Amino acid sequence: MTNISYRSHRFLPEIIQYAVWLYSKFTLSYRDIEDLLAERGLDISYETIRRWVNKFGGGYARPIRSNRPAGDTTWHLDEMVIVINGKKYWLWRAVDG
Repeated sequence: MTNISYRSHRFLPEIIQYAVWLYSKFTLSYRDIEDLLAERGLDISYETIRRWVNKFGGGYARPIRSNRPAGDTTWHLDEMVIVINGKKYWLWRAVDG
């Protein structure tokens, strides 16, 4: 893993990591993250958060993806019949193993 340099950034690496984590983990917009950080007393613009995500997001995700096990090639198919107003409908659900 290559080391990520925070040298030219004003904020602590923990703050940058937290903002990028919030964006990656939850379905939050940059402005939502700006509001969350403002509640904690940090005045960081949404544009700064967007730049952090673009710059550091891939570096955080790459090691996580490389350690994740490969997906299974087995699929299980569930079938169910329901009756609505006297008419039969078949529902299928596919789940990977």
